[in-house]
Parts: sequence; structure tokens; C-alpha cells
Amino acid sequence: MAAVSSASDTGDLRGRHPPERRLLLLGGPQSGKTSTANTILGDQIFEVGTETTHSNVGQTEIYGRRVTVVDTPPWAILTDPGEDNEVDNNDNAAVESDSPPRPPPSLDSEGPCMGAILCPPGPHTILLVVSVTQPFTDNQRRAAEEQLGALGGGTWRYSMVLFTGVDKLPQGVFIEEHIANTGEALQWLVERCGSRYHAFDNIQKDTEENTQVPELMEKVEEMITDNQGWYFEVNELILLEEEQARRALEEERMRMEEHARQRDQMIGGPPRELRLLLLGWKGVGKSSVGNSILGRRYFESGQETELCLRRQALVSGRRITIVDTPGWDWFSVRRTPKRIRQESQRGAALLRPGPHTLLLVLPVVSSLTARKRRTLLAHIETLFGDSACLHTMVLFSCGDWLGRTPIEEHILRGGRELQRLLEYCGNYYHVLDSKTPGKDRSVSVLLDKIEEMIRENGDKAFLPIQTEWLSEESSYSSDNTEPEDDCRGCQLQ
Repeated sequence: MAAVSSASDTGDLRGRHPPERRLLLLGGPQSGKTSTANTILGDQIFEVGTETTHSNVGQTEIYGRRVTVVDTPPWAILTDPGEDNEVDNNDNAAVESDSPPRPPPSLDSEGPCMGAILCPPGPHTILLVVSVTQPFTDNQRRAAEEQLGALGGGTWRYSMVLFTGVDKLPQGVFIEEHIANTGEALQWLVERCGSRYHAFDNIQKDTEENTQVPELMEKVEEMITDNQGWYFEVNELILLEEEQARRALEEERMRMEEHARQRDQMIGGPPRELRLLLLGWKGVGKSSVGNSILGRRYFESGQETELCLRRQALVSGRRITIVDTPGWDWFSVRRTPKRIRQESQRGAALLRPGPHTLLLVLPVVSSLTARKRRTLLAHIETLFGDSACLHTMVLFSCGDWLGRTPIEEHILRGGRELQRLLEYCGNYYHVLDSKTPGKDRSVSVLLDKIEEMIRENGDKAFLPIQTEWLSEESSYSSDNTEPEDDCRGCQLQ
């Protein structure tokens, strides 16, 4: 739980009326938070028109008192998948849904604790910036509650709602009427802040008779008096967690820059080749995953794959060859038709001299039972041999459904069967958002992991093609061509 403090705790009676006021601004996207900070500071201190990704601090003097203002990145507003779509129990229905993906929060964005660090020892007032031009929904309310919760307990007594864009209200409509008519979510927020609120009129901010900032500071003084001069102080453990998260983010950024530098050095030279075989039961989204990796719609998703199909493209400085295969039955190997099993082997044969990695596609929206796990492993070992585990990686599809949940937490929640499957694969796994081909930057991370697996396998860099995979009986295709010649529509771009 966060601490609340005042200078009087140290015995300094003057601490109840300190010479400084510290304001922390929180708000959603396009709430006018940065413009509000500039209005309070009386100058264009912060850049407007671009998304704020890191907390910034500015200072000014108002009526002889130093005022510190901290602008923070916008809070993320995520849509609950259950609100928009009823998820069908059929895995294929979930994978092939046409609904737009819900973007996860930006990896570059900081939490509110970092903003609190910039106004030590803590803010006197937390201003929740809300634009009157945007509807304040339950999702907005939950985002605000989560943002304050990240700071710790006791934050609401230091919070005030600051409305922006009041000049956009219909003529004759005051902010009180707007609060009453907008809905329960906004009313809840105002009441949670002790009915403390203020409004900024963007038209009057540059006029001489503008009294909005002085009136705001008067309300801040009233709040400080009500709180007996105390300010909000973030718990040291929360600050430590925030610092650890910031360091991890910085390390990830440096790693990505290093990979980009290494790829840039390869420009002009022969591209590396990676040969990938997509495997899994029916309806897991193998075709969509293939499209995401190659960056274009090479495979037809939304319909059952009957024959293996090979496609190529240049991705992140590598020549990527992918073969999409028909889906298996999830219940048992015997229930998978013989021609489907043969087609899976033929898919591997299309990747001469053999696939580097067998990508076992598994949707994050489906649960893995003991039978499903045993059936998956039985298919792999029956079709490709006992050594196939050295070349198998679990690729989680539908990664956008995770929202803010880290994949590691999903694995822990997935139970022992999912963990046993990953152990079989040497704990090689990756999560991919298959809804946005060519836009998921985690594709390059996936390719890095595949190359790491190849290095770990040493002289067994790929799974060699077996003679029986090339037999006429195993080669099942509509035109009865040999695997080496059957590369319908193979493209290198």
C-alpha cells in the first residue's frame, strides 16, 4: 500500500504549507493532458500533437509558489473480448474471426509510478484529465481505476477530475450538466474523487482575463488543507518494481537495436535461409500464422487446408520458406486420415534437405488437456521420428487475446499439460498476433529464436528428410508430382 506523508512528519511545522506544489497528470489518449500541462505552466514546455511515451516534468512559479507539473503517457484502454464477441467454443471460430485485433499496450510506454518519481517526494494532487469531447465509458473508468491502483492505495483522496475542451460543449451547457448527462461511469469517477473537479476552456487560455489556472490552484490548496498538508508518496516496493520493469524494457530495446544492426550488416550479402513447417490440429490458425511471418496473405485462411503449400519471402534479411500443412485430429493419430498424415510428411519433403523448425501452432484461446498433448506428441513422433523434439517450437497464435497478460503468466495458468508440452520442445516457444500480417515486430524475434535453436542443435541444424517421406505412396497431391517440383506459386520477394 502506498504511503501518505507530510513535511510535519519530520517535525517541521512549516511543512503543512510548503513553498512547492506538485501536480501529477494522468489521462487517456487524446484527453488534452499535455496541452493542460502547458496551460498550467504558462508556456509550451511539452510537445503537443504526438503521443507521450515517457513522463516529462516542468516547473513554473504561480503567485510566488513553485509549481511542478508532471505529464505522463496515456493510460491504455483495452476492450474486453467478451463484451464485443461471444467466443465460440470451436477453436477455428476463434482463430478465424474477422473482428479487428485489440492492440496490446505499447512496449515503450511507462506506468504512472515513473511520473510520481519525477515529483519527489510525491504529488500533492493527481489530476485525472478527461476530455468532454470523448465519451467516458466503463472501459475508461476501469482504465482510470487501474492507473491509480498501480500507484498503490490511498490515491483517491489526492485526486481531482480536470475536464478539457469545455469550449466544445453546446452553448448554455455547463460542466455540471455534462457530468449529469454523460452517464454513470463519469459520475462514479467524480464521486470517487470526492466531487472535486475543474474545467479548462481552451479558447480563453490565452486571454488576459483567463482565471482558470488560478482557480485550479485554489482548489488544489483546498485539497491540501483537507489533507492536512499531506502529499501522496508511492510505496518503495512499487517503485522498485517499476524500476525493474524499466530496466527490462531498456534491455529489450538494446537487444532489438543490436539485432537490427546485425541485419543491416547483411545488406548486399546472401540472405540466410530458414525452412519452417507449420503443424497442428485443425482450425488453430496455421495459415494465418504463415501469412503473419511472411508479411503477406500467401495462404488462404478461413478454410480447411487440403494440400501442402510452399511459399517464400525475404523477411528481416532472411530467406524464409514456409510450408503450410493440413490439420490433424486432436483426439488421436488414428482418427487423422492416412492421406493427411502422408501430406504432413510430404510437407517436410518440400523443404529440402529438411526443415529447420517444426512450428507447432497452438492458439492461446484454447486449453490443452492431457489427451490433446499426448495426441500432438504422438503425431510428431509417428510422422517425423523421436529426434523431432529437437527441432520443434510451440508457436502461440491469437496473441492479441492476451491483452496485457504476459505469455509466461498464460503458461503458468495453462496448467501442467501445457508446461509438459513446452518441456518436450526444450522450452522453445513464441507468441504471435496472426491478425496483422507484416505489422507484428515480434516476427523478427521469432526468427531470432529459431536461429538460436539451430545453433543449439549444432551439427543437427535441421530435421533430415527420410526416404519414406519421398515414396510415391507418401506423395499425395492432385497432380501426382514429385515433391521437389511441386512448389505451386512459390515466390521470393
